[in-house]
Parts: sequence; structure tokens; C-alpha cells
Amino acid sequence: MSVLVVAEHLRGELRPITLELVTAAKELGGPVAVAVVAKDPSALADAVNVEGVDAIVTVQVEQEEFENDVYQQALEQLIEQRRPDVVFLGFTVNSMGYGPAVAAKLGLGFASDVFSIDDQASGLVVERAFLGAKVHAQVAFPGHDQVLLMLRPTAWAPAEGAGSASAEEASVTIAGSRARHKDYVEAATGDVDITTADFLLSVGRGIGDKENIPQFEELAGKMGATLSVSRPLVDQGWIPSSRQVGQSGKTVKPKVYLALGISGAVQHLAGMKTSGTIIAVNSDPEATIFNVAHYGAVADLFEVAEELEKLY
Repeated sequence: MSVLVVAEHLRGELRPITLELVTAAKELGGPVAVAVVAKDPSALADAVNVEGVDAIVTVQVEQEEFENDVYQQALEQLIEQRRPDVVFLGFTVNSMGYGPAVAAKLGLGFASDVFSIDDQASGLVVERAFLGAKVHAQVAFPGHDQVLLMLRPTAWAPAEGAGSASAEEASVTIAGSRARHKDYVEAATGDVDITTADFLLSVGRGIGDKENIPQFEELAGKMGATLSVSRPLVDQGWIPSSRQVGQSGKTVKPKVYLALGISGAVQHLAGMKTSGTIIAVNSDPEATIFNVAHYGAVADLFEVAEELEKLY
């Protein structure tokens, strides 16, 4: 089953989701091609030449950064030229701007927020979340020879190892772009990016009051962790939304995720359950977060925090 992966890049750097898509593509066993759409696609070719990639398809366009109309036109033409069985995009802000439109225009099978793929004898079957991640369901594509899937970030590990992909060039015609990229504007808050942290200390409604947040900020600093939170603390206005983990916040995959006083709503679990090691502390032995935790303690979070402070 042939797969076409569309690379994502930002300011000249390959985004991690691209290599995660390669890992997923390798599971299907067929040839894997990675398309790099850029003003200078050759500058990114080495970054995508990893084990499992059979061909790197460079697509030169005038635009240096992502523009949804440009990617839509380029992908439509690549699909017509290469006829892949499956197209993989990341379930990201960029891809949501053009992926569904491509699927609708070309009549492709389509699913977004996919976190599991199974190539069955009867055809491709994928798993995704519905109803705010309260329900997981399988989706099949009867009657569709080609499928476009948008895969959830962090659901697959990034592909590694040196590759030996062939280099190909594809020519596409871009008829113009209705929305043009002008510039990047940095967030004014100056807050941290929790998606890049190796160690997150995450707190939830169990901390009780806003006045307790500084205690956990200090503890996170002593432990070399970054403080993150569940949605209730953001809804209360206690902490910026940039610190929120979950479906309506950030999807994270740190090496260690220490959750204090977080019950584990499905929306929160969707944003952190692929973390390397999950440690949960909650006074409720039935808390849902224990279902995904590697280690758990039914205990008072303040008592645990006090003991941790003694260690640092």
C-alpha cells in the first residue's frame, strides 16, 4: 500500500510531526514517499531522509512559508501524478486548512485525528475519537481506492536512522493564493512552550485555590520541571491557557509527566497519555488518570508535594 507523506516545516526547520507520519506509513508495508513543498525544498531533504522513506519528492514553489491554497493545489496535483493509496498529513492547524478540502474535491476517503491504523484484508481501518474524545470508534472506507488521513501528533514515535531515499522532483502549477503569509508575531506573554518540555509537573483542581499555584511553581523549578495544568485552572483564570494540557489545550509527550490532583477527564488524557512515564497522585482511588498512569499513588497531593520538597 503506497503512502504519500506531506512534510511540515516552519522557518526552515522540519516539524516533528513529519517523522511521526513516516513511522505510521512504514506500518503499511508499501513504498513511502515524502513530499517537501517549499521555496527551497532541497534544504529540507536531508532531514526527511530517514529509514523507511523510499523517495523524497521536492516541490518548488514561490512561497517560503505555509499557505493553505498553495499546499492544496500542490497536493491535488501530486495525488493525480503519483496515485498513492494513502496520503498522510498531520492533524495540525496547517493541515486542517487544506487537507479536508483536498479530500472533498478529489472524492477521497477521509478521517482526521487518527491515532491507530490497521491494514485489514477488507481494507484500511482507522481509529479516531468522537464526541470530545468521550468515544473511540473505527472508521472504514468502502468504495474508496484512495484515502487521506490526518494523524494525531505524538501518537507515533518519530522515525529515526539514516535513510537511502531516492530524490525526485515534481512540477506543479500554482494559480495563486488567496491568503498570503506576511510575518510571524511572537506571543506577547513570554510564557514557556510546554510541548517542548522533557518533564512536566501538572496540577489540577485538586490544588484547591489560586493561592496554592506559587507553591507548585516553586516545586517545579526545584525539580527541573515545567508547570502545566488541566483545563479547570485555566477556566478559572488562574493561569494562562498556554500551560493547559488537553484536547482544547496542548498535546504533550514529555519523558516524565507528574500529575498532582488531576482526575483524568478524557479531554485531558487525549493530550498527555503518550508521555514516556506518567506518575499520578490523587486522593480518589477511582480517578480515571490511574488507567493511563505507569505509577500511581492514592494520597493527598499536598503531603506528596511536601515530601518532594524535602528532596530538593
